[in-house]
Amino acid sequence: MTPRVSVIIPAYNAAVYLPHAVESVRAQTYADWEIVIVDDGSTDHTTAVVDSYKTRLRDRLQYIHQLNRGVSAARNNGMRAARGEFIALLDADDVWLPHHLQRGVEAMDADPAAGIVHARVVRIDTRGSVTGQLKVEPKYLSGRIARHIYTRRAHLICSTVVFRKSCLPADGWFDETMRATEDRDLWFRIATSYKVAYLDQVLAHYRLSPSSTTSNLDGLLKAQLYFVAKHYNSGAATRLDQLQALGNIYRELGDSLFRGGAVTTSIGSYLRAVGYYPLSVPNVYMLFRAIMDPLVRVCTMATRLSGART
Repeated sequence: MTPRVSVIIPAYNAAVYLPHAVESVRAQTYADWEIVIVDDGSTDHTTAVVDSYKTRLRDRLQYIHQLNRGVSAARNNGMRAARGEFIALLDADDVWLPHHLQRGVEAMDADPAAGIVHARVVRIDTRGSVTGQLKVEPKYLSGRIARHIYTRRAHLICSTVVFRKSCLPADGWFDETMRATEDRDLWFRIATSYKVAYLDQVLAHYRLSPSSTTSNLDGLLKAQLYFVAKHYNSGAATRLDQLQALGNIYRELGDSLFRGGAVTTSIGSYLRAVGYYPLSVPNVYMLFRAIMDPLVRVCTMATRLSGART
């Protein structure tokens, strides 16, 4: 019997986490699914982990091994093999909450015009402990939101996304030339033709690790700029969209540097953010904050020293 949902799990040297991901699928309240695990040339014991599930899952499990080509190629291979009407993405180091698929399928059935549904996540660390939630602005997360995806007002987290396989664009699936932002690229292209549904509830845990893509700021910036240029040059985005997107990219980079203690370096990113889009209050505010931070620190230290002397 053909499953209604195909769960695509790309795996690269994630054997330690893969059982948690698979078990979170098995724990779903919605049971009409298959799992497609795509091993992207792992050198750990990923194969042994998959073998341990073959007798338990039988024809509900597909296993594909490929030479190391990156997560985009792995997801594309998984989607080619998928038999389901819906595709649900789950990274090997993330986990779903039990109602994830049920809520996603219900949302898609309720609105045939929707091509994608997504939800909220909480962050977890390498040990699985919750470290916080991502801030969201729901008004940007549902409906015809292609522009918000492009300008980075809308963030769709892969491991919460369920989408119709029939909505995959004819001009390509995940862009295999991209090593980051490949998910935003696909969501943008789908959202130019279909509505996006949003569930304002936590349905997945997103694991952060030192080796995650977001820890490689230079590589991430390069991919983000490529994405912006790609769709501006194709005519899919306006000049205003491009400027807003660039402003948000450099402000987010500045935020990462600022949080990491590189305050002086962050000022350069905030200056670029304001230069691209000076009408953004967050851009201007963060530039002012970064400039003032050293002065505030000096004043605070002087106050403390003065208090110690009295």
